[in-house]
Amino acid sequence: MPSFLEDITPFYGTGERNAAGQTLEEFLEAYDPYRYKTPSCTTDAVVFSCMGELGPSLEGLKILLVKRSNHPTIGFWALPGGFIDLKENLDDTARRELMEETGVEDLALEQIGAYGDYDRDPRARVITTAYMALVDERDVQVKAGDDAADAVWCQISIETVEEISRDTDITRRYLLHFVNQEKELDTTAKVLHILRKGLIREEKFMVEKKGMIAADHAAIIAQALTVLRGRL
Repeated sequence: MPSFLEDITPFYGTGERNAAGQTLEEFLEAYDPYRYKTPSCTTDAVVFSCMGELGPSLEGLKILLVKRSNHPTIGFWALPGGFIDLKENLDDTARRELMEETGVEDLALEQIGAYGDYDRDPRARVITTAYMALVDERDVQVKAGDDAADAVWCQISIETVEEISRDTDITRRYLLHFVNQEKELDTTAKVLHILRKGLIREEKFMVEKKGMIAADHAAIIAQALTVLRGRL
């Protein structure tokens, strides 16, 4: 099939033919991108807000959540996000999905990680790239759109209920509490955090209890909270 890109000149390399005697054009013409099953890609955005100065306790912190209007996890609360378009950069997807689902735009978004466990979505093999942002709630106007049934600011707190430190790693368990009285939302999620010590720091966040938070989004939120708290 023809090249995915209109301009292939950056990919000529040395210009030689491959072992099959093909030029780059001939290789691309014969290449089948559907020979192997490939995953779908999404983005999710953790948008925090605070009014005034934020301290290490994170007191007064809120998070922007949307209520899912469709399967899977219909009726649960989730991070704003969705599937990338075929010719769209990841950062652009994160901003587009945030705007479409919540009306919030023009934020500085920082990429914080990727979540790709094979069983995180029943629809397909889905890998998501996570972003975070921090705003003053008074500077943005939230309005649900696209496939979000609702979009609201929720009070959020994180509590470390267990910490085990070994020579090689640290294991922590967090309780994340989400509250929005107007929407009658009051739910708690439990997240396991494993950090391997050393110059190379392998780190993983896993949901042990979802509460009313969709998919593995509580783990993504816990990671964002630890990043934010570590900078204060």
